[in-house]
Amino acid sequence: MNLAELYSSNNQPVTFAQITDSHLFSSVDGLHHGHNVFSNLKQVLLSISDNPAVKYIIFTGDLTQDHTEQSYQNFVDCVLECKITVPIYYLAGNHDEPELLDKYFSVSPFQADKEINLSYWQIQLVDSKSATPAGYVSEQAFVKLQHAVKKNKNQLLMMHHHPIDVGYFIDNHGLQNKDTFWQVINSYDNIKAIACGHVHGDMTLTNPITSSLNEPVTLYTCPATSIQFDPNVDGVAALAKGPGYRIFYLYADGQLSTDVVML
Repeated sequence: MNLAELYSSNNQPVTFAQITDSHLFSSVDGLHHGHNVFSNLKQVLLSISDNPAVKYIIFTGDLTQDHTEQSYQNFVDCVLECKITVPIYYLAGNHDEPELLDKYFSVSPFQADKEINLSYWQIQLVDSKSATPAGYVSEQAFVKLQHAVKKNKNQLLMMHHHPIDVGYFIDNHGLQNKDTFWQVINSYDNIKAIACGHVHGDMTLTNPITSSLNEPVTLYTCPATSIQFDPNVDGVAALAKGPGYRIFYLYADGQLSTDVVML
C-alpha cells in the first residue's frame, strides 16, 4: 500500500518510529559506558515490530561507535533478525561514513530516499554532517530544503544534530550555523516541527529565533537506542535508563503528535 493511501476519511494518522544513536561496535558484545548497545538496539527494533501501526522507521544517525564496517553489518543483521519489513530511511550522524551507510543499507528494507511524500505531509531528511563532530547544514542542503518546502504540504524535518542548545556538553557539538538555519526555517509557514538525534535524551523545545510570519516551530529530540546522557556531567556519562525511541503521528488535518517509548 502506498503511504499516501494510509490516511482515511476519519483522519487516522500515518504512524512512524524514529530511532537514533545506536553506537554499535564490531562485536555484538561491545559495551558503551557499561551498556550492551547491540542488545539495546534489538530491544527497540523488537518493540517497534510489535506495533502494527508503525508504517516505517527513520534512523537519524550515529550507527557506529568504533567506525568499523562490521558495526554497519551488525545493524543490518539486527534489522533482519528482528524481522523488520517496514521501510527504514536513514541519515548519517557525525560518527558515520555516508558511503558505508549507502553500502550496507542497499538491501531491503532500507531506503535511500531523503524525502517521504504523503498526501498532506512531506518529511525531509536534512543532512547536517560536517568534517567535525559538530553539525553544519551546507548551502546545497539549504537549497534542497527550500525547494522542497515550497510544495504545498505540511513539513516535518528530520536531522541528526540539534539546532537548539540543550544545556549540557553536547552543545559543543551541536549545529554550528544555527542562526542561518532558523532564518531559513522562519521564512516558511508550513514547517510544523523538527526532530533530531545526537543529544541522547527526549526533550521538547521551541525555536529561540521566531518570526511574526508563523507559529514557533517545535523541536523534538529522541532518546538513543544506546545510552541516555547524564546532563549533569561535563562529558559522556550514561544515566541508569534503558534504550528508547519516538513514535510520530501525522494527521491529514496538519496536526502532529508524538510519544516517547522507553524500554
